[in-house]
Amino acid sequence: MKLGVIADDFTGASDIALMLSDGGMPTAQYVGVPDAPASAAIAAGVISLKSRTVPAKEAVVSSLAACDWLLQQDCEQIIFKVCSTFDSTDEGNIGPVTQALAEKLGETTVYVCPAFPENGRSVYEGHLFVNDKLLSESGMQNHPLTPMQDPDIRRVLSKQTSWAVAHVPISDVWAGPASIDASVAAFGRAMVIVDAIRNDDLKAIGRAAKGRKLLTGGSGIALGLPENFGYTSARSAWAGVAGNAVVLSGSCSTATRGQVNTYKSLAPSREITADDIMAKKLSLQEIVEWVLQQDTPPLLYSSADPAIVAEAQQRFGREASAEAIESLFANLAAALSHAGVQRIVVAGGETSGAVVSGLQANSLEIGPKIAAGVPALKVSGRPLALALKSGNFGGPNFFTEALSVLERPA
Repeated sequence: MKLGVIADDFTGASDIALMLSDGGMPTAQYVGVPDAPASAAIAAGVISLKSRTVPAKEAVVSSLAACDWLLQQDCEQIIFKVCSTFDSTDEGNIGPVTQALAEKLGETTVYVCPAFPENGRSVYEGHLFVNDKLLSESGMQNHPLTPMQDPDIRRVLSKQTSWAVAHVPISDVWAGPASIDASVAAFGRAMVIVDAIRNDDLKAIGRAAKGRKLLTGGSGIALGLPENFGYTSARSAWAGVAGNAVVLSGSCSTATRGQVNTYKSLAPSREITADDIMAKKLSLQEIVEWVLQQDTPPLLYSSADPAIVAEAQQRFGREASAEAIESLFANLAAALSHAGVQRIVVAGGETSGAVVSGLQANSLEIGPKIAAGVPALKVSGRPLALALKSGNFGGPNFFTEALSVLERPA
């Protein structure tokens, strides 16, 4: 294995696995730290953790364990994959995990870049933009777990690490890899935010990062890396799975709520509320039976308006309500799979983590792109196809498009 990725959630892992696979690297996505060696045919291994919103110390421990396994597979470079909207609070995990990994690997300077232009994420003058809006005005300021109220990721990261936080402006990036490398080298021990607003910028950053032991960023940071390891060929063929299907949505992002509204006009749907979950009013068996009775793949969603989510969190507690919803989706995914559902489309990083956990999937095969940052997936060794979508990814018709790709023949 040449390249290892430690992803802080499941959708982010799928996102960067797609990027590496499209770059020609034979890639596998693992659910948690594997307990056996990787296949010799795998060039890039992506470990999916559920560490984005856990306490920082816990995130550090699980990330270091993932790093140990990747090093045992002879990985030459490690990427700490974080969300392209840099989801993290002042007590969050990006700084502590990056610092712990750097110190373990003996890396003194870490490139940090969450940019993903294809999905509208860009970094300019150290500030993170979502399309034409600052991060703090993009809707992410209302995220129920990681509200992003400061678009200056230099300030965000500085509150999380004892290392210096520096910045490489877009003018140095446009001057090319040698200029980037020279700028970064001048900072000494530091985490360096690197501007990027185009795919070509990410490719230049990737070339400049050749030989670095650690990078931190969104999936876009991997855009230029396969070529560093000699990979440029196209991906191998992939066959989908036909059969019963369902859409599960737990994300409350603006984009997902729009996708929910679009799909509700096309298919049967049921809302799963925090009140019903906390009151234990829901029957898994009844929900599964309802799903199987539908002629069109139905939608089950808890994607409420942020004000409704905040009100529920106030009544039940943020952690308690989030854990209850995730537990419901985990148990529901297991029950649906057991009942013969073979295609599951999931919206939301935390929801995706819960679903994969409920399915007891150990590794995932990377399929074709459904939307920017979202591949089709198959659970290894099982006739079960998945789409795991971060909240803000995909267009208005994402659910319909994903269901179609998941059953596409070879």
